Amino acid sequence: MSKPFKILSIDGGGIKGLYSAKILEHLEQRYSCSTSDHFDMICGTSTGGLIALALSLKIPSSEICEFYEKYGNQIFPHRTRLGGLIRQTFWGGKYSDKPLKKALQTIFQNKKMGDCHNLLCIPSYSLTDARPWVFKYDHIEGQLDRDNKASCIDVALATSAAPTYFPLAEISCYDNKQFIDGGVWANNPTMVGVIEALTYFVGEGKEFDSIEVLSVSSLNNTAGKSIGLNRHRSFIKWKDDLFETSLIGQSMITDYMMSKFCEMNHIKVNYVRIPSENISAEQQHLVQLDMATKNAIRFIKGKGNDRGEIAKKDPKIGSFFLETKNYKI
Repeated sequence: MSKPFKILSIDGGGIKGLYSAKILEHLEQRYSCSTSDHFDMICGTSTGGLIALALSLKIPSSEICEFYEKYGNQIFPHRTRLGGLIRQTFWGGKYSDKPLKKALQTIFQNKKMGDCHNLLCIPSYSLTDARPWVFKYDHIEGQLDRDNKASCIDVALATSAAPTYFPLAEISCYDNKQFIDGGVWANNPTMVGVIEALTYFVGEGKEFDSIEVLSVSSLNNTAGKSIGLNRHRSFIKWKDDLFETSLIGQSMITDYMMSKFCEMNHIKVNYVRIPSENISAEQQHLVQLDMATKNAIRFIKGKGNDRGEIAKKDPKIGSFFLETKNYKI
C-alpha cells in the first residue's frame, strides 16, 4: 500500500501573500479542516514563509488573510514613487522592519519553531556565511537540533528581508548572524522540500514511498513589457522590477524543473501547481510586492477569491485534503 509524503509549498511575494492565503482559506472552508492536519511538511519563502509558519501553528487561513488586510499598509506604507526610490537607493532601504515585527508579534506572540505541528523548510540566505540557509523543524533526534529554539518572528523576518526593501535580519540565538530574503535563491521552495523529503523520509528503506506536492503561486504580473525599452538601465530605471523579476523567474523555472523531475524520477512524485491568475497590463500597477493600498489589497483579495473558487472544485487539489498527514510531530 502506497504511503505518500505530502508537501505544501508557498511562493514568496510580499503583500501578494494575501492571494495565496485566500486560496487556502477557500480550501479550508471547503473541507472543514486545518491545513496543518493534511501535510507532512510545509515549505514557504518570504511571505510564503510567514504563511507556512502560521499554518503550522494551526492558525486558520482566514486569520492570515485578516493579518494582510489589517497590517499590509502599515508594513508597506504608501510613498510617492520618487520618495520610495530615494530611500531605496540612498538611505538604507525602502521600509523599516519595525511595523513588520510589530505585526508579526500579534500573530506569532512568543511561539518558537519547536511549537509548530509540521515539518518545515523556510528558505533564507545567510550573508554572514555567504550561503543559502533553510530553517527547519528539527526532525532527526540528536543530529538536527539547530532551529527549534528560534522564534517564529525571527524566522519570518529572516526569510522576508528583501534586499533594498527591508533591513538585514539579525538573529541573536545564531550568534547574530545576518539574513536576507530566501527569494534570492528559492522564491518557489518546492525543490527545497522535495530534496529534504528524498534525503530523510522517502525512498528505499525509508518510511514513505512517494511524494505529493501542492504548490501555491503568488499573484504575479503575467503581462509582458512592450518592446523598444531603453536597453541601458541603471538601478533607478530598473526600480522595483529588479527584484520582482528575479522572484517571478525563479518561481517559474522551479515549476518547470518540477514537471520534468516528476517524469524522470523513479520515485513517484505527484506535483500540482495552483497558478497565478492572469493580470492585464492595466492591472500591473496593483500587483507589486509592496503595493498595499486599499485598491491593491481589494484587487489581490479578489483574484485570490477567483482562484480559490476554482481550486476548491479541482479534484486533484481536493485529494490533498481527503486524508490526514502521516508524519506526526
